[in-house]
Amino acid sequence: MTGPDSSRFVARVVGRVQGVGYRYFVRSRAGELRLGGSVQNLPNGSVRVEAEGPRAVLLGFLSELHVGPPAAVVERVDVEWHPPLGNSSFAILAG
Repeated sequence: MTGPDSSRFVARVVGRVQGVGYRYFVRSRAGELRLGGSVQNLPNGSVRVEAEGPRAVLLGFLSELHVGPPAAVVERVDVEWHPPLGNSSFAILAG
């Protein structure tokens, strides 16, 4: 999804975020918000989230990443902002 107010971020979520439904939480919320991107478990125990859409929606989504599903314990979210790529679907990637 690209437009004049579109943006994209890549975030690394650190904490107890694997094995607690975090990726499914992210995919569900991204779908509800009509964001493009992906979510993936990383070998070091963190989760990588790439999301694209209207910047205001991304900021709200980013706030939700700091909380996650009930079983998650998010210690920190590191974020880098990038230009949009035009992704319109959201996927869980193997990892």
